[in-house]
Amino acid sequence: MKLTSELLANGQIIKNPVGDEKGYWVGAPGVFYAADEKAWYLTYRIRRPRGVEPDRGGEARIARSTDLKNWEDIWAVTKDKYNSASIERSAIRKGPDGMWRYITSYVDPADGRWCVASMKASDPREFDPAKRQIIFTAAPLGLEGIKDPWLFEFQGKFHMILSVATPTPKTSDQSHSSLDIFNTGECVSATAIASSTDLDKWEYHDVIFKPEASGWDCYCRRINSIAKVGEKHFAFYDGSASHLDNYEEKTGIAIPDPCWKTITSNGPAFTSPYASGSLRYIDAQVVGEEMFMFYEFAREDGAHDLRLIRGKNLSFSQPATVKGDFVAAICHPSI
Repeated sequence: MKLTSELLANGQIIKNPVGDEKGYWVGAPGVFYAADEKAWYLTYRIRRPRGVEPDRGGEARIARSTDLKNWEDIWAVTKDKYNSASIERSAIRKGPDGMWRYITSYVDPADGRWCVASMKASDPREFDPAKRQIIFTAAPLGLEGIKDPWLFEFQGKFHMILSVATPTPKTSDQSHSSLDIFNTGECVSATAIASSTDLDKWEYHDVIFKPEASGWDCYCRRINSIAKVGEKHFAFYDGSASHLDNYEEKTGIAIPDPCWKTITSNGPAFTSPYASGSLRYIDAQVVGEEMFMFYEFAREDGAHDLRLIRGKNLSFSQPATVKGDFVAAICHPSI
């Protein structure tokens, strides 16, 4: 089955926003399939426009499904539990030790920069925001922000893909006054990686994918997920030309060659036919022989809903060969 924008435009709607106009989103999915339960767990974010309480990034939830059609919300958190201006994308995973982790990102009230924290519980219904542990804050890493974790396991090790704001000559202390530097144009939005052997202690490595000087994605290149198609690995990433599209990114594709390299330099691979054209935060999960793709999609009214497509032997336009080594791409920075 050929993966196209048209196919994605007809995806199954699994969550609707709470409003029917621009600025209302439900999305930023983080997905985990619990094989022992034959159940899917989905963490997602609810947003309202600025000025509409509880405003931007006000709430995140976890939903569970055994059939991918009926989703039961089993847990929720609001941004006041973090004393934060906004919640962003989160990830959920059950570890080899049988314990669940909820790894989330939000604006750190201490310095106004995005940070990443973790909760741990024997059941996802029992995550306690008061017991969260900070994993990464931006400043000690030389970053202006760090957020949007996505987890995967490879060769017995866990890896965390992260959206990071790197400084530019325009960056100053005032860049954080809006409590969202990604929306100022006073940084570059890139992708970094961290690793862990136990899902608790994480080592930050470096940037692995960053924008180039020109192009449709010269401001933002945010990898959202990595999938193996046949014998090749591909990354789905959000791109934009400036901060003016910070909330309305489109999807590009990157390959390990030998570090991450875009194969969609002439324009996005996947877009919505409606409103801003945004189609973002693809979380691609391969279970058995089937791929499941969860994503945020711009509707005709400008709001964003959360959709899903699934299929075997999904394919898309790609190079005949992928020269790079996936191990090198995830272990070594691209700069």
